[in-house]
Amino acid sequence: MTGDRLLPAGAREVFLPFEGGTVRLLTGGAGPGTPVVLLHGGGSDNAAISWYPVLAELARDRPVLALDLPGFGYTTGIEPAGPPGTTADLAVRIAAAAGHPRAVWGGVSMGGDIALRVALRRPGAVAGLLLVAPGGLTGLAGGSRTRHAAAWLGTRIPEPVMRPLARLAGLGARATARAVVHDPDTMPAPVVDEFVRESRRPGAGIGFYRYNRATVGPGGMRDDLSEQVRAISAPALFVHGLQDRWVSPGDSRRAAAAMPDAELVEVGRCGHWAQLERAGAFLESAARLLTRVDDAERKPPAGDDHHA
Repeated sequence: MTGDRLLPAGAREVFLPFEGGTVRLLTGGAGPGTPVVLLHGGGSDNAAISWYPVLAELARDRPVLALDLPGFGYTTGIEPAGPPGTTADLAVRIAAAAGHPRAVWGGVSMGGDIALRVALRRPGAVAGLLLVAPGGLTGLAGGSRTRHAAAWLGTRIPEPVMRPLARLAGLGARATARAVVHDPDTMPAPVVDEFVRESRRPGAGIGFYRYNRATVGPGGMRDDLSEQVRAISAPALFVHGLQDRWVSPGDSRRAAAAMPDAELVEVGRCGHWAQLERAGAFLESAARLLTRVDDAERKPPAGDDHHA
């Protein structure tokens, strides 16, 4: 912990001056492996919450960078953009400014949507993808027209009205945090406490509100990448809890089947946050992907001649 802020084991907190504001980064590791850049989810999430039990192990043999996106956590002075493509471009610039112009990009939920867009918009920046229940892969919010209509109506609430409503929603944050997983007893107490703090932060919820406003259309999702992901050639891993009530495991199945080099790991007795609820299964799968990426990144480009 730093003051009353959560820090994953082994993480260093860095505040990076960036484009007129300050980005909070959690960094760890310094080994020879391919760097990893991690993006958190939406709602009352931030880098420490999403990656609390796994950052240290991921950083065991490589640099790891987890960032608070604008509108979340302890990043300040940068307006949250809303559209995930715009946020993806911003995240690439942040990673480059922090010394990682090429990396494995990891993301959970909303962060997975953004990571997929990084791969589509800036393929040279992406050595691989590590995705946990990623968003951006469905035509309807919640998987049904009824739920989608309700989500659409929520995005029509004017932002000045949404701000006090978000503060009221924060009163139920502890219950919400436990509802994201299949077994609430697996949620580390420090993560739940940080989730509550995040929900009560000034401006909490506006980053996710703008994301939803940009992605939820009146008759369907504007950010559905189901067809576009076929163009992603980077090796990818999808990890999805079978009891996920927030993002359908079917979204990851279809995307993994469509992509040329993707593996899907479905985790039983697990909800939306597999990297928290089943950290061991997540890390085992991630280690396989990272080994593959490291081997590929060490190979010289095709056509290079290293003979004297």
